[in-house]
Amino acid sequence: MKKSNFFKITLMLVIGGFVTKILGMIIKIITTRYIGSLGMGIYMLIMPTFSLLIAISGLGFPVAISKLVAEEKYNNKNLVLGVIPISLIIDFIILFLLVFFGKFISINLLHEERTYYGILAIGFVLPFVSISSILRSYFFGKTYMVPHVVSNILEDIIRLILIILFVPKLIKINLEYTVAFLFLISIVSELSSIIIFLICSPSKISFKKSDFILKRKDLSHILIISLPTTGSRLIGNIGYFFEPIILTFVLSKFYSNEFIVTEYGILNGYTMPLLLLPSFFTMAISQALIPVISNAWSNDNKKGVKRKIKQAIFYSLLIGIPATLIFMFIPEVPLKLIYDTTDGINYIKVLAPICLFHYIQAPLTASLQAMDMAGVAMRGTLIGMIIRTIALFVLSFMKIGLWGLVIATSLNIIIVTLHQMKHVKEKLD
Repeated sequence: MKKSNFFKITLMLVIGGFVTKILGMIIKIITTRYIGSLGMGIYMLIMPTFSLLIAISGLGFPVAISKLVAEEKYNNKNLVLGVIPISLIIDFIILFLLVFFGKFISINLLHEERTYYGILAIGFVLPFVSISSILRSYFFGKTYMVPHVVSNILEDIIRLILIILFVPKLIKINLEYTVAFLFLISIVSELSSIIIFLICSPSKISFKKSDFILKRKDLSHILIISLPTTGSRLIGNIGYFFEPIILTFVLSKFYSNEFIVTEYGILNGYTMPLLLLPSFFTMAISQALIPVISNAWSNDNKKGVKRKIKQAIFYSLLIGIPATLIFMFIPEVPLKLIYDTTDGINYIKVLAPICLFHYIQAPLTASLQAMDMAGVAMRGTLIGMIIRTIALFVLSFMKIGLWGLVIATSLNIIIVTLHQMKHVKEKLD
């Protein structure tokens, strides 16, 4: 792929990411002011479960399809349509399990009964997320980013409208129903993306029954890529899933449940989203990298791969360094401007320099996946998750509140980034 094309793709994703980040901030501001820190805390307690189940239901198919489509050696229609039935079967199994075990998760694992309806809502959302992600991956493989950008913006606009229309009414009835509704909104938003992808699909496309039956050889190619990718995501999300479980289990011995939920909401509802704002840029770069590097690597163009990775890291730091300086020295400005609060300001000051590592982690991981090293990327995630989980458990007993989570998160970011960097360098030397 020509440099100019890579730049255009990245620029388009960055612009689209910037617009969706602005919309996302508006959504977060409005939602936070409607449901408060407590409601945000309950919402954030559910998010790790949501992320874990998305990783399981997706089974790494989107990354695999994007890579295989970019190589231009396969029947793209069969690749895309053939994995949809497999993914939907997984989704309905998860829905069945959530109906029967949702109460157990909310009461016995999260120690917060008010999360039950939100957890149940996840099961109904997953099929729409799966189909949308699979269709999106085709356009990534083809490096046609317009449908992705348009669908993301449309999703956020729909989400914003539904929140403004219904959340103020629901919050007067019940906080738990309101939190569940915030998850159910994704059904409508993801459905809008599916429609966009179908409209933008190749003209005169027709569907036959055989298109939805994946060839055994193609399935093996997909699984070779998807399983390590899923493993990597699962490892990270399993650690994320156990995060609120460990916190509520250990910290409840020293602090009230209201304190834990509220502080957790501040850290994951205000602090981390603010710190990760520049990640829209690095994620755009990562998404553009996978098909570009896959194509160059399959053609044995190692010099081109090196050049693209260096560009990706440079662009990531170009945004990451100024953002880090703002978060370190004047964090109250963006915090007050976006969330109209100064809660979490001390967390931001500590985590800001650490997040500089996070900004370059995504391009490095995407590069490993594109160079057929998804297993290596998964190992890095596993090492980081194990250290993070152990550190979180030990530090939570030290009666330092949520600072144990801050320190554990910092260790994870540094370790995983250094691991991915080391193996990218080794592969290209």
